[in-house]
Amino acid sequence: MYTPPASRGDPALPFQLLEENDQLIRAIVEYQSKGRATECVQYQHILHRNLIYLATIADTAPPNGQRTAD
Repeated sequence: MYTPPASRGDPALPFQLLEENDQLIRAIVEYQSKGRATECVQYQHILHRNLIYLATIADTAPPNGQRTAD
């Protein structure tokens, strides 16, 4: 079962999730190419959670070049 990273406030987390997503996509493609689509479902769920989390960060982040109120 997927356990979200404990360090959700870590600024390096988005980069770690992008790397993890790369590995997940490679695993999914490999399973699908071997005709084992059922086994890749767990990886698809983790990938989905990562993408939702990254999208949430992107939606809440101020645009580049703009500062938030201090």
